[in-house]
Amino acid sequence: MLLELVSAAVGSTETVNAAPVEITDLAYDSRSVTQGSLFFCVRGGRIDGHDLAADAIAAGATALVVERPLPLPVPQVVVASARAAMPRAAVAFFNDPTALLKVVAVTGTNGKTTSAYLLDAILRAAGYSAGLLTNIERRAGGESLPTGLNTPEAIDLQRIFRTMVDAGDTACVMEATSIASSQGRLDGTRFAVLLFTNLTQDHLDFHGSMDEYFDAKRRLFEQSDIAVINTADEWGKRLADTLPDAITFDGDSPILDGTRLALRGTFNRTNAAGAALAARALGISDDEIRQGLESVRGVPGRFEPIDEGQPFTVLVDYAHTPDGLENILRAARELVVDGRLIVVFGAGGDRDRTKRPQMGEVVARLADTAIVTSDNPRSEDPAVIAAEVAAGMGSAHAVELDRRKAIHRALEHAHTGDVVVLAGRGAEAEQDLASGKVPFDDREVARSALRALWSAS
Repeated sequence: MLLELVSAAVGSTETVNAAPVEITDLAYDSRSVTQGSLFFCVRGGRIDGHDLAADAIAAGATALVVERPLPLPVPQVVVASARAAMPRAAVAFFNDPTALLKVVAVTGTNGKTTSAYLLDAILRAAGYSAGLLTNIERRAGGESLPTGLNTPEAIDLQRIFRTMVDAGDTACVMEATSIASSQGRLDGTRFAVLLFTNLTQDHLDFHGSMDEYFDAKRRLFEQSDIAVINTADEWGKRLADTLPDAITFDGDSPILDGTRLALRGTFNRTNAAGAALAARALGISDDEIRQGLESVRGVPGRFEPIDEGQPFTVLVDYAHTPDGLENILRAARELVVDGRLIVVFGAGGDRDRTKRPQMGEVVARLADTAIVTSDNPRSEDPAVIAAEVAAGMGSAHAVELDRRKAIHRALEHAHTGDVVVLAGRGAEAEQDLASGKVPFDDREVARSALRALWSAS
């Protein structure tokens, strides 16, 4: 694509060092630049892409998108915001791939991944070849792709959509996050259906307030042909008031009557109801919807059982918000017959600190035994995070900052009939520490500990 076409797509009226340059790729990370790339100098929280422009040119970039002209000898398209220009350029460069896909998106604080898996199964039961974009799996043309952000950056996102189209996919199921909405990553993407699950406290470190968080979700619906909204959620009711043509449901749906769901928990029935109504809005039959829902035996890292023959239940879940913990612990409590509910959990670092004591309060109220540990502390001191979580507990609990030791301790002290919940990280394969990311999968750590404990006994 010629640079002048990209310049027109992003609405630029100024070009420095203008020349007829052929653009063969787009990049915003200087480490991913290839020969012929157009490099976007995006200003981030820690790094300003303008400072990396020379590196990008050395790696093969033949033109730049900048917010201020740079003393570099390549064509430069000047824009007000390089980040805002990215999605417009990406849609044009990859020939608007979502015009050829039925994109079904899920947004909300909790339930996005499970709802996406349910929708994916329904679409496949209905005969669609569907791509998938979640925080634990990406797929195009039936082949797995490397994972990353829940909602990728605009260039990566449009590239994936183009890969799906070229691989023969006719639909895509994806998670659409509030941060991606605020950063414009989804600009230019059209949703055939957008499903709203719920809105509870999270990401306030980014959005600042629940109203701003809600508004980021609301703006996504301006890009959707059909809205499906869970009005059992108070924010869902507020959203539905702004969308008079929306399809609404009150946490359940008659379409599920007679459907044998393998997924446990009332919250998963709500996820299934939303997925079913979104699928019905696409014209998928109730029989195909039921077939798809019943085919889902589980979702990785979502209320996932770990069974090594032990006489108690072990569940791994991604719950990392007060509401998410409330849902999964209530569901786990239903599985306790003559035993205890034991919970291992923590809170993520460099994220919303105000939810930490609330998470502690939920666990103290619903669990019999709790071990506070590290989640993904990132740059923060794990002991400080644990203390902020514990501030909301007001009852006896243990603290073991080494997550591996905490999991082993919980399993070592579990008895027949107990239910042990390992919450917060789900299917994540790495733990994010101040020193960097290290391999750590709660499921594998639990399996290893159970095998060691039960072979020893």
